[in-house]
Parts: sequence; C-alpha cells; structure tokens
Amino acid sequence: MPDVQLRGGALDGVRIHHVVDGRGPAVILVHGLGGFAESWHHNLAFLGRQATVYALDLPGFGQSSKPRIGYDLRLLADAVHGFASAVGLERVALVGHSLGGAIAITCALVYPAMVERIALLGAVAPGFDYRLAPAYRLVALRGVGELLAACMPKSVFRMALSRCFAEPVPDEVAFLVDWSYAARTSPTGRAAYLATLRGVRADFAENDEAYRTAIRRLDVPVLAIHGVQDPVVPARHCAAVVEALQRGAVRWLDRCGHFPQIEHAQTVNAWLSEFLVGRTAPR
Repeated sequence: MPDVQLRGGALDGVRIHHVVDGRGPAVILVHGLGGFAESWHHNLAFLGRQATVYALDLPGFGQSSKPRIGYDLRLLADAVHGFASAVGLERVALVGHSLGGAIAITCALVYPAMVERIALLGAVAPGFDYRLAPAYRLVALRGVGELLAACMPKSVFRMALSRCFAEPVPDEVAFLVDWSYAARTSPTGRAAYLATLRGVRADFAENDEAYRTAIRRLDVPVLAIHGVQDPVVPARHCAAVVEALQRGAVRWLDRCGHFPQIEHAQTVNAWLSEFLVGRTAPR
C-alpha cells in the first residue's frame, strides 16, 4: 500500500507507512516505543479474516517520516486520527501494544466519536504509578541519550529485547531488531525515538492526575491482555488500569512477557477476533 500523507497542524505533510489486510470492520494496530507496523505479522492475516486491519508506523518510527518535532501522546494520537481520516475511516477499533496502549487511550479521550473499542496488549497507561526502568530514565537524559544511541550495537538491542520475553525465541528477537534497521537507527530515527521517550515521560510525570480522572470516565469497551511475567509493564499496573475502567476486562497469560501477540499469538488472535469483530463487550 502507498504511504498516507497527513494534513494539518504539526503533522502536515508527514508520511505514514502502513500495511493492511482483510476486509470488514476497521481495526488499527498501534505499536509501542521502538515498534513498527510489520511487528504485527503474527496477527494481521488472522484478524484480516473478519476485519480490515491496518498496522501503521507511527511518526518517527519504522519507515514513516521522522520530523524533528516534539513527540507526546497527544501528537501520536493525532497521527492515528489523521491516518484514519486519510483512509476514510469514521469508526475504528484500536489495538495498542505497550506505549501504543496509552496512545489508543488518548485517541479515545480526544476523539471519542472515532474509537469504538480498545484492546490493550502489555499496555501502559498514564495516571497509574508507572515508572520507566532505570535504563530508560538514563537514555531520556539529554546528551546521555544521544551518546548512547549513537554507539549502541545490535547485540545490546537483542539482549534488551530478549529480556522482554518470558521464553525468548531467537528468530523473533532478530526480526524485531533487524527489520528496517537502517531507517530505524538513522540519525533522524534516533532523534525521534529520544524525543518520544522524553515527551511521553513528561505526560506520565505531569499529567498523571488528569489522565487518571479521564480514564475513569472513559465509556468504551476495553479488553486488556497481559503477560503475568511481563518485565516491562508489571501485571499490577494492568490490574489497576482495568479496575479503574467503566467497561474494562482483563485476560491473563501465564509464561508470557511483554509481547503477548507474539509469545501466544494463537490465543491472543482468538481473543482479539472475538472482542473486536464478534463484538463481545465487557460490562
């Protein structure tokens, strides 16, 4: 599929790379920090049996444009909304992995007429006592992050990603590191990553109370799918978010880390299909 070009505001002219599969109700898959559209390759074809499924590279990531602008949850939510508008979608279901969950929630808060329901996979949400790991806090420091990003070898990325899985699969880790590696680690790619890390860190630090209040009022069905052994987003964080939601439900996966859509793809695909297309809504 050709790239979509966004119009208006800070994102005017930004190109969004995406992949699409299937036909039916619209579903948009939103990756997390450092992710990319093709990381959903275990899920696209299955969900595409019943839906039109779009997986996109957020601005600053993958093969999408990487403008030198400030990145935060609102801007990334604007990008998802702009993408949906550009391809003619009025109502969508969102699936957010990791930071993509916070982006999906922000979309629902800012554009309630667009978002029909949300699935959260290993997701994080502002307002519920989440702290970045020490390594991420170090990278977020200005100057330090630039230095580390410029000299980080592939082996460090592989090691870090391996630790995100309950039972690492070398081929899966290699795919997540190697896909479009040059574009993702280019100077503009590194700058966008750091800008996103810093921008969303401010959202979590400064807007936590506002987000917590807004999430408690969110009136859309939300299904959380979370690994019991997730080392990135603790299970207790997911439980607190779901408890706060008006229409939230959670399904736990044992022997699962931070990538349930990869580590337990068959089970997650079935749950997502039922929730997103079968329209089983938590009460």
